[in-house]
Amino acid sequence: RFTLKEFKMLDFKLPPVGENIKSGNIVAILVAVGDAVKKDQPLLEMETDKASLEIPSPCDGTIKEILIKKGEDVKIGQVVMRIEGGKASGVAKAASKETPQSAPAASVAAVKESVRPTPAVAPVQVAPAILPEAPVDVPAAPSVRRFAREIGINIGQVPGTGPGGRISIEDVKAFAKALNTSRATMAPTGVAAKPLPDFSKWGTIDRQPMNNIRKRTAEHMTLCWTTIPHVTQFDKADITDLEQSRKKFSKPGRKLTVTPFLLKVIATALKTFPEFNASIDMAAQEIIYKKYCHIGVAVDTDRGLIVPVIRDVDRKTIYQLADELNTTAQRVRDKKISLDELQGGSMTVTNLGGIGGTQFTPIVNWPEVAILGVSRAQWEPCYADGKMSHAPRFMLPLSLSYDHRLIDGANGARFLRRVCEAVEQPFMTELEKQDLC
Repeated sequence: RFTLKEFKMLDFKLPPVGENIKSGNIVAILVAVGDAVKKDQPLLEMETDKASLEIPSPCDGTIKEILIKKGEDVKIGQVVMRIEGGKASGVAKAASKETPQSAPAASVAAVKESVRPTPAVAPVQVAPAILPEAPVDVPAAPSVRRFAREIGINIGQVPGTGPGGRISIEDVKAFAKALNTSRATMAPTGVAAKPLPDFSKWGTIDRQPMNNIRKRTAEHMTLCWTTIPHVTQFDKADITDLEQSRKKFSKPGRKLTVTPFLLKVIATALKTFPEFNASIDMAAQEIIYKKYCHIGVAVDTDRGLIVPVIRDVDRKTIYQLADELNTTAQRVRDKKISLDELQGGSMTVTNLGGIGGTQFTPIVNWPEVAILGVSRAQWEPCYADGKMSHAPRFMLPLSLSYDHRLIDGANGARFLRRVCEAVEQPFMTELEKQDLC
């Protein structure tokens, strides 16, 4: 919250920027002491473990003091600047209008979701989701805080079910019970990481700290790999006809790639195979089937791999998907993507065809249960009835990794074959119809 002092001096605290985001790294300070600023003018650029975003000014005024430095890790609620001469509302705004702060959950199921464990890097095992002491503005009585401390729970992580999100002792008990259940259902701990040797004995080295996105990627991939039993299915799709359609219906400023076609056929396959559009709740021993069709598409950036989610793929045309893919990828690279746009996927597509390679084994993006890897298409000789055909065909290698706890090998093969058969269709009628619109 912002605190309005005498002489209209405002202590500007780092506002909430997304669910479960507790801190971020300051990668740029966009103003200097003495600068006049306008409301909503960017003051800072911050990198969290999910994305980079700008922090806007809450008011008009003059920067009187900057209390942080570039490269510093800053917690949500920490005073970062003092602004003179401005008026601000009593409640902090989110850093991005597209990233509203989630309201406190009011059910045990929501408590279970909020205590998803975070994997430790060394040793490679799941660490309990208990953080340092919460800030003083958590809505809980002193007796509730004391009870939480006594049983080893961070009161700041407990969703309150009372008026205004107020936390009761029963809320703390429900949170602790869900946490213990979550621990009990986790995979066995892995082997402790061995200490690295002193590489400097063999030559010059250069140590560089990981950025927040790389840290989060490392932790998340460890979680995915250690908790999901992976199976990868390989196949090839004949996209000779699709390639002709793709080139014919590409327009200046609107180049079609194979990705929007794949998104459309995956959306259809998810309806035929609903277990691919699901998540596993091991704590409750339940399968969560999703009725929506949102597909994540991995984007390569200079900060690491980021996966924005394309919403309602089943309701959009190929041209609409192509436009959205282009604009979304550019916004990711320009650090304009919001945290909400990186969440809620049904499954993920990662396309390395533009770089090269024949096949690879992508890691399932938890809490999803499947991911499709796309490699570079190549012209290959093909055979029919034991004889080589006269003309080569343009073959697209696909790699489907899936969670074997939910998806059996036979259905994995059927799903990928369905995708191959669908993408082998020429799409002429649909594209011609869209082209005339």
